[in-house]
Amino acid sequence: MNGWLPKSILCLRGYTIQQFTADLIAGITVGLVALPLAMAFAISSGVPPQAGIYTAIIAGFIISALGGSRVQIGGPTGAFVVVVSSIIVHHGMDGLFLCTLLAGVLLILLGATGLGTAVKFIPRPVVIGFTNGIALLIASTQVKDFFGLKIDHVPSEFFARSVAIGANFGTLSVPSTVLGTIALTVILLTVRYVKRVPGYIVALVGGTIAVVVLKLPVETIGSRFGGVPQGLPHLTPLHLHLSQIPALLPSALTVAMLGAIESLLSAVVGDRMTGDRHNPNVELIAQGVANLASPLFGGLPATGAIARTATSIRSGAQTPIAGMIHAITLLAVVVFAAPLARFVPLAVLSSILFVVSYNMGEWKEIPHLLKMTKADITVWIVTFGLTVFADLTVAVEVGMILAALLYIRKVTLTTTISEITAEDIDDGRLHVMQDKEIPEYAAIFRIHGPFLFGATDKVEEILDRIQELPPIVILRLRNMTAIDSTGIQALEDLAEKLTSAHRTLLLCGAREQPARLMEQSSFEEHIGKGNICPHIQAALERAEAVYLNEYADSL
Repeated sequence: MNGWLPKSILCLRGYTIQQFTADLIAGITVGLVALPLAMAFAISSGVPPQAGIYTAIIAGFIISALGGSRVQIGGPTGAFVVVVSSIIVHHGMDGLFLCTLLAGVLLILLGATGLGTAVKFIPRPVVIGFTNGIALLIASTQVKDFFGLKIDHVPSEFFARSVAIGANFGTLSVPSTVLGTIALTVILLTVRYVKRVPGYIVALVGGTIAVVVLKLPVETIGSRFGGVPQGLPHLTPLHLHLSQIPALLPSALTVAMLGAIESLLSAVVGDRMTGDRHNPNVELIAQGVANLASPLFGGLPATGAIARTATSIRSGAQTPIAGMIHAITLLAVVVFAAPLARFVPLAVLSSILFVVSYNMGEWKEIPHLLKMTKADITVWIVTFGLTVFADLTVAVEVGMILAALLYIRKVTLTTTISEITAEDIDDGRLHVMQDKEIPEYAAIFRIHGPFLFGATDKVEEILDRIQELPPIVILRLRNMTAIDSTGIQALEDLAEKLTSAHRTLLLCGAREQPARLMEQSSFEEHIGKGNICPHIQAALERAEAVYLNEYADSL
């Protein structure tokens, strides 16, 4: 039964006043950080700022209360901006609410049927491709407000929007541009040099004070939306048209998939930072319930937010109580300080979203991806291009089809027929284990079959036992027939976690395709060239040398 209990219930066993104090500080901190982000995501999606705040309050509380992660912070995120704005353009707000409800049902079904781990079947080139694309699209939607351009209608398509911005760039507002630039500089400097201070809040408060005191002629939340309503979020009457379901289903699938991917990625980040282990199926059920509740209050689709989750952890969060306090903090702001929101300048919110879009883009992954196979690079380019110039739903669908074909191709290439020679027999003796002893300072694991996306979670067999393992861990790749970029990433993560646990990873016996791709991707930078061995005999010899040099004196 514990396998289906929310982490909030499990964490309350033995909950202490010290933990509550830490959760209280972290919750208030991340709640203040979430305020400008929630408003910015809403405005960028084409809805009033309160829609984003209500989402963070309602969905954020539910995700923390019912979720399977100890430290997850939920709410509106940048991943949804593009798809939400597209749904509103084509189907209106009622269509968005229906789409969010459908996505909520799909997420609950994913979790309840144990398919929470199905997200692992989305390969890394596809994830990076549409993440890059979404980041670029979000940044492009903020150019108008950052520079204060006068454009009556901003096209929803990237190319048309770029043309409109270029044609109207002469209408640039100097006060908006200066304010946005200063806010952007403050955020970047704060993030780099004063990491404990939330740069978003500094920029938001500073920019708002500047507008009020200097009476700057810039567009604000008040001038565009009339401000943020004061008081508790209230139920919004839904006018659902079930005839829209067939047309909205592809978008609902996209919202559900994005929600599942981002929430589970955020939970994984939380696990890495805390050493905990989230329950993916319970997490997806909570995400589903949150997306069923959010539209009832006029909110947007919601999911786990990686940056806010990391902020909460760095602020000292211990349990899901921190996430609930984050939602209560936002509720208090709406009840007691909503009138002040009308002075918030849109240029500052745009500068915040520029930083968010850059951070979510995973740009540092591109050089690494370019070292992979041409097929992986092609999948990434096609997914990225379709995300930017076509439609996110189409991009994901085509990316998955290409990934499936790529998977079939890689598995097919692992089938070979060759003659056994005397050299093969001699070479084989170096790989066999039958005549070798495993020293007490080493543990040996092996991978059988292709190590491609969808199979990389198998390394948990090692990670689950990481604290009881000896100092040297040898991973035999003799029977690993193929690997892809997702598999490479999994091995890199494994190496980093073993290093963090003061253990050394050795690899041995890689066949032609895995060996070639690991060399191509500069994998040796993560493990050390000397720790990649040609066969088990060499690995055992290397293990002895490493043990004597690094561990013998300390044990």
